[in-house]
Parts: sequence; structure tokens; C-alpha cells
Amino acid sequence: MDLFDKISKNLGPIGQHHKWSHGYFSFPKLEGEINSHMKFRGKDHLVWSLNNYLGLANHPEVRETDAKAAKEFGMAYPMGARMMSGNSNHHETLEQDLATFVGKEDAFLLNYGYQGMVSIIDALVDRNDVIVYDAESHACIIDGVRLHMGKRFVYQHNDIDSCKKQLERAKRIIEQTGGAILVITEGVFGMSGAQGKLKEINELKSAYNFRLLVDDAHGFGTMGPTGAGTHEAQDCIDGVDIYFGTFAKSMAGIGAFVAANEEIVTYLRYNMRSQTFAKSLPMPMVIGLIKRLELLKNEPGLRAKLWEIATLLQKGLKDQGFDIGHTNTMVTPVFLKGDLAEATALTMDLRENYGIFCSIVVYPVIPKGQIELRLIPTATHSNEDVKRTVHAFSEVSEKLNNGYYKEQQVVTA
Repeated sequence: MDLFDKISKNLGPIGQHHKWSHGYFSFPKLEGEINSHMKFRGKDHLVWSLNNYLGLANHPEVRETDAKAAKEFGMAYPMGARMMSGNSNHHETLEQDLATFVGKEDAFLLNYGYQGMVSIIDALVDRNDVIVYDAESHACIIDGVRLHMGKRFVYQHNDIDSCKKQLERAKRIIEQTGGAILVITEGVFGMSGAQGKLKEINELKSAYNFRLLVDDAHGFGTMGPTGAGTHEAQDCIDGVDIYFGTFAKSMAGIGAFVAANEEIVTYLRYNMRSQTFAKSLPMPMVIGLIKRLELLKNEPGLRAKLWEIATLLQKGLKDQGFDIGHTNTMVTPVFLKGDLAEATALTMDLRENYGIFCSIVVYPVIPKGQIELRLIPTATHSNEDVKRTVHAFSEVSEKLNNGYYKEQQVVTA
């Protein structure tokens, strides 16, 4: 079997039946304002697949700040990596503001969230150390763990007993190697909406003496009394040793940051290869992020609106008998029974005939025979949007249960 045969085989049913260049799986050409309604192929759609949690993507103050900064600096500056010629007082201001907000001594800006997490893990551990991580960790964590030259153990998702077992294994190894243990989990798991058990994991430190790294991409800006994150929501800010947040969700931007005590952050500044050898974040984005963080802190009504919509949506779905799993955050999964073909037909029906655009998750991300439709509530959605969506989901669910999507080709309006 050559490389291309292997690729074709690994694509499975998606590769056999669905082309990325056309059909459902094509990338959308989205037009118009970034809010709860967008145009897809010329039709207006109610969108539940944007991580624009607080509605900052189209906030007038954000747009004005971005425009002014771009006019003053252009998109090129600063021209260089941070430690060479890519630093500015704006970068340092943003870092200190972020560190203070999430309850840490210092913070370091990262160009991208995905490569940032990969590089954090790579920098923190060597071959003598052991990584223990949650089974449902995001792909960026998995890829970072794969780079580790030492031992790594995975524990069952959010299972503290399983975590203890893996920590026992890790402890025996580091007693021989002289290394240390790094535990990695998420603040909010983006597919299920469940919070990571940060506080319970932190309570294991006295027995196993590890450092805790938390990826709080979905929790930063949305969780906790002030929006500082899931560690704030669970009252364990000090227990999270290394805190990671992204700008691509509640901050509606590009990039990320890592926050910790001053010693750890200083070490990361000079040892994260993805940042040492990369150009600094452009000035318009940095200045725009300062404005976004200001709004996040000073306009709690945005977060309140997000949670109002999330609560209304989840209650409406549960009242109609839908399984939304164990979410205890704003992320709202809807679990249905069906195969890949049914999932595709149902999602197309929602999009083309009900005007609702949402993310679909199928095997191998979840078990065969299951369908997950993931809804992302935001501060830009309305109560009417929720009512319309719950009604549409009730109708397509009935069609699914009656075998409609097995026997009928979806006719678009």
C-alpha cells in the first residue's frame, strides 16, 4: 500500500462520500457582520458555530480600536521576534494586564494558541519527566504530549480515581529518573462542555507533588465571577501552576498567552521555540487585545447575556427531551442516534431548510452510531434565536427517529 492508498483508506466513509470542495463539507464563504446571523451561499443563516462568546468580534469599540491601530502602525510592525526587535511597551502592558486578571505573577504572549500549547509542553518537560493527561484533551495537548521523549500516561476523562492510578505509575518512574510530573487538563472541554476537575486534581498534589497545566481556551473570559477563567470559577487560582488562555474565543482575536509565576514565565520566554523563532504579534492586534480585555473586565453585561442565552438554550432543549450530556458551561452539545449518512442529511436539512448553521461531530471523535450537534451560545444571540432553534431541533429529531434521513434525499428549499 503506497502513501496515497493509505490516505484514501484512512479517510473512510467521509473520503468515499463527501468532497471537501463541494457539498456539506465545503468551507463556507461567510459574508456580512460577525454576529448570530450570517450569509452562507447567499442565504441568511442563524449561526451556532462561532466562538464569539462575548460578541466582541463586531463590537464598535473593538472595531474602532483595531482600525486606528492599523492606520497608525500598519500590519507589519514590530518586525522581529520578541527577544530581538519585536518587543514594545504595548506587548508588555497586555502581558501584565492578563497576568493580573487571571491571578498570576507574569504572562507571556503567544502567536497562536495551538502551536503555543505544543511548545509549552515541549519546553516544560525533558526525558526524565512524566506527563499525566486527560483522555479527552484537545488536539494541541495531544500533539505536545507526542513530542515528549519521556513517559506519558493518560487517565480516563475527568476520572479522579483513574488520575490517581496514573500518578502512582508516574511517581514510581520519577523516583528512578529524578524527574518530575506534569499533569495536563482543560478548564472547559470544548466538545462536551464539561469543566475539568481542577480543584480535585489540585488536591492530589500533597500526595504526588506535580505541577498542573490547564488549557482554559473556552473558560477564559466566560467562567468565574469576573470571567478570569475556570480556575476562578472553582476557587483554585493558586492551584493552577501554568494557566493557558487563547484570544480566539472570548477575545475574538488571534494568539494566546501563558501565565504563571515569574520564574516559570521567564523560563518559557527563552525556551519556547515556537516563540523564540517567530515574529511578534502585530501591533494592531496587541492594541486591539488591550481594548478587548478592557471590555471583558468592565462590561460584565456581555458575560451575563452569554449565560442568559446559554441557560435558556439548554433548558429549552432539555424540556424537549434532548440529551445535552454533562455540560456545566455555555458549550451545548446535543446527542442523537444515527449513522454518518443520517448525520450529514440532518445537518443539511437544518442548514438549507431551517436556516440554522451548527457544527456536527461524528465518528471517530465520538462512538459509531452517535451524532453530536454542538451549539455555541454567544452574547449576540437573542431569545427568539433560541426559540427558533429548539423548534427546528424538535422537528429534525422527529424526522431522524422516523427514519426520514435514511430513506429520503433532503430537498432544499
